[in-house]
Order: sequence, then C-alpha cells, then structure tokens
Amino acid sequence: MANAKRVAILATHGYEQSELLEPRRRLKEAGIDVEVISPERGEIRGWKDKDWGDTVAVDRVLGDACADDYDALVLPGGVINPDRLRTDADAVAFVQAFDRAGKPLAAICHGPWLLAEAGVVEGRELTSYHSIRTDMENAGADWRDAEVVTDGHLITSRKPDDIPAFTDAVIGALA
Repeated sequence: MANAKRVAILATHGYEQSELLEPRRRLKEAGIDVEVISPERGEIRGWKDKDWGDTVAVDRVLGDACADDYDALVLPGGVINPDRLRTDADAVAFVQAFDRAGKPLAAICHGPWLLAEAGVVEGRELTSYHSIRTDMENAGADWRDAEVVTDGHLITSRKPDDIPAFTDAVIGALA
C-alpha cells in the first residue's frame, strides 16, 4: 500500500519484550508499516520476566534512518533499553527530529527517559513507569498517573498493562 503510514520503533538490547512486540503487532494489524530502528545491526535481544528474552530483527540501523521517512516514533521501555539509548547522541537527535516535526512521539514505561534526555518534556503532561516519576518532574514534565497521557503529539503510558490503550492512542494519532 503506497500511502500506508510508517512507524519507527527505536530500541536496543534490553527493550521490554512486550512493549516492542505487542505495539508492533497491533500497528501492523492496523495496516501500518513498522520498522525496528537500532544502533545495532542484525538482531537485538529483549528483556522478559527478569531475564533475557527473544530477539527481534533490526530493519534499519539508526545511522541510516531519517525521521522524515516516518509518520511516528515509538519508544518501548524496559530499564536497560532507554538507559542505553539516552547516552547515544544519534538516538537523542532522532527523538528531537520527531518532536520538531510535530509527529506522534510515543513512549511507554521507562521510554520517557529518552524523551527527557532529548529535552522534549519540559512543560508537557506525561506519564511513565512510577519509579522514574521524579526524573520526569526534574526534567520539567507535569507527571500524571494514567493509563495513557496525550499532550499534543506526545503520547505516554506507564507499563505493559497499558499497551492496548497506548497502541490505540498511537493508531488514533495516525488516523
């Protein structure tokens, strides 16, 4: 389908498995093209139930990806994944490009750490996993305890239980 929407999912090793796989599956079912973008080539390994989980193929290396080629960006959580990505200048710049363009920018669980590093949360309403609430508030965000919080093009959720509402919000933003 030539006019299909395209979504980038930015992740690296240690992504929360359900927060990448389930939104990807639901977005694809909605007819949206989805690409996994990563600083690594080949495959990246997820985190599931307190241990390493399955791998997922990387569709495009971050250095070859351009925000202009996508309609939205999804940032899965897990503790390891966003903590690694927020130290990657290219990952931070990729997030900033989506924000500057006003494209849907969606993060779940610990994913908002990358939003804070990119400097895009100040003065914005958002949610995240409860343990990083103080980090979000220190970055200037107005933190809420809700299944999904949408502030303009910024979409955030707290945890894996919120994935259905999170994904529905992303699909709705692309409609």
